[in-house]
Amino acid sequence: MAKKVIVLEFNELVPHLMERFISEGKLPNFKRLQDESLRAVTDAKEEFPNLEPWIQWVTVHTGLTYEEHKVFDLDDGPKLKFPRVWDHVSDAGKPVWICGSMNAAVQNSDIRGAVLPDPWATGIKAYPDGYFEPFLDLIRPYVQEYTSGKPPVSPAAIMRFGRFMMSNGLSIKTVTDTISQLIGELRSASKWKRAIILDRLLWDVFRKVYKDKQPVFSTFFLNSVAHYQHYYWRNMEPDLFEAKSSDADQENYKDAILLGYQKVDEIVGEVLDLVDDETSIVFCTALSQQPMLTHEETGGKVMFKPVDHKRLFSFAGVTAQYEFAPVMAEQFHLIFAGEEEAAAAAEKIRALRLDTGEPLMLVRHSGDRIFSGCDFESWPPPGARVVSSASNETIAFEDLFYPLGAVRSGMHHPDGILWIRTPDARAGKMDRKVDLTEIAPTLLQLCDVRTDHPFSKKPLAELMDPVTA
Repeated sequence: MAKKVIVLEFNELVPHLMERFISEGKLPNFKRLQDESLRAVTDAKEEFPNLEPWIQWVTVHTGLTYEEHKVFDLDDGPKLKFPRVWDHVSDAGKPVWICGSMNAAVQNSDIRGAVLPDPWATGIKAYPDGYFEPFLDLIRPYVQEYTSGKPPVSPAAIMRFGRFMMSNGLSIKTVTDTISQLIGELRSASKWKRAIILDRLLWDVFRKVYKDKQPVFSTFFLNSVAHYQHYYWRNMEPDLFEAKSSDADQENYKDAILLGYQKVDEIVGEVLDLVDDETSIVFCTALSQQPMLTHEETGGKVMFKPVDHKRLFSFAGVTAQYEFAPVMAEQFHLIFAGEEEAAAAAEKIRALRLDTGEPLMLVRHSGDRIFSGCDFESWPPPGARVVSSASNETIAFEDLFYPLGAVRSGMHHPDGILWIRTPDARAGKMDRKVDLTEIAPTLLQLCDVRTDHPFSKKPLAELMDPVTA
């Protein structure tokens, strides 16, 4: 059994798209990984609203079902005081490297190794303390506020980021790809490709730290393909959808999803070159996606973000100071000084209505935090206005909210991908679906870490006797 493990957490890649693109010869590195791996489809065993990556990745990392861990929102992972795979490995005295894992948490502040939180995290700190801050200070606003057109990033933050990357693995390929991207944006509407550059930057950092620290267990999380699938499935398979994109959008985005897979495929090739003969590669997606056909009668699912959160919540009557922390898409946290202030604000935000009487906001209050976002999934009636119970005044909906770019056309599916490439590269295909709760104990077995932790499932028996594909 291997002594080291790299987990490639490529969020929401789709089993049948992977098969399709490989069969078309477009993913040569995934093809190699596939041919050298034990392969299975995983089953999240959840349905909406419990089918979300920030729920399923907690299951992957802990071995707990959603009913057991109850982590429902992005950035709530640290609330679960329960060991993750990396905690077990660290407690066994072996180094770990957690790079971008979604909704992660660390149970021991002196964990052996390094931790770079996902860009939506507020409750988990990077480790070593302060080391990754120049990276996060730039990446967080770009990821959280990519729809605003101008993320709040200062020239000083850009300089600190540049210095950090120069000393933390910035590759010639990433530099040339970034220059090509910026030049391309002058010629066409291609800012959507910036997510690919983020993948490259994160990979450069991962590789540098991996070489320096030589961790026994490491994770590497990417989200660009999931993002493209959510927004551009309509352009990949337009015949499935009643609501059509404009000719310009169709031409611009028709190959967006394929491009995302191909760019991740390049990284897979570099992973295969990186590992030694004592390292297993585990490729996991936790869940996947499928075409979203549920909103076609209204032109597709649209989501809305506040134009100015200060104006919105002042209009709602919120007077207490708060920290605004965006997460994915339209959702965000409001963090107050205490529970009393948060409860009062939640009541006022919850009271916002359209002048048609419909509630406007999703509001979940817990302790000193509010989790919220605009609760509309299609355009409100023309001329709709928002009513504040605090003042009984009204404001036009479009003065408070703006739509998030493209109409959504991909939605979650419980099936996921799990490939395990051990050093002997024994290939096989499992004839059953794997429960996500089986992954955590399997990862510990691959790391040769023994624990008294009572996992509900045992490591995959098929690893010891893989079936020939």
